Amino acid sequence: MSESIPPPGSSEPEPIRIADEDLDDLVSALNRTMAEVRQHGVILDRLGSEADDDESGSGPTGPDPGAGDEPGSAPPLFILAMGGAQYAAELAELSAWVTHLLLPVYGREIGSTRPWCAKWHEHPEAVARLHALWLAWQQLTAAEAGQSGPSTWHRDHLDHAIAQLRAPDGPFAACATSPARPAHRVLSTPDQLGLAA
Repeated sequence: MSESIPPPGSSEPEPIRIADEDLDDLVSALNRTMAEVRQHGVILDRLGSEADDDESGSGPTGPDPGAGDEPGSAPPLFILAMGGAQYAAELAELSAWVTHLLLPVYGREIGSTRPWCAKWHEHPEAVARLHALWLAWQQLTAAEAGQSGPSTWHRDHLDHAIAQLRAPDGPFAACATSPARPAHRVLSTPDQLGLAA
């Protein structure tokens, strides 16, 4: 909405009035717009950091681990293939998405059948699943995905990832099952138990 500047000597413009029945639609549209603006900021930050890396030929700590061996190859897209500063920057962007979009909308209550860990970023499986979910969200909520993109994201990505993450035997099985008793423990993997081949 643009405000017109009143001519000199005239009174202030009338305030914009919205009917009560239209407020819910306006709030919903504003929330969608704010989420989209946040996502655009994340994308712009990522593009800016990629441009900086391209100009210097390496990240702040040298070449990115896991980047392609061929000259001009793109850096890895999946967080588990990243290392050092690139991993830290990607995890920070993922954390913002999890904190400001995923959990407020899809978090649901913590319980024995739906554990969650506030320190999810210390669980490698959780980081991997949430990052994959976030990548799919970026692709399927973009305008190019069309109107069915968000539905596809819910059906093909969100539902399965959340079910795996919050399963009673999932990565948070030893963590919080009650908001009143926060807990955190990373479960041992087979190689840590001496069971790996």
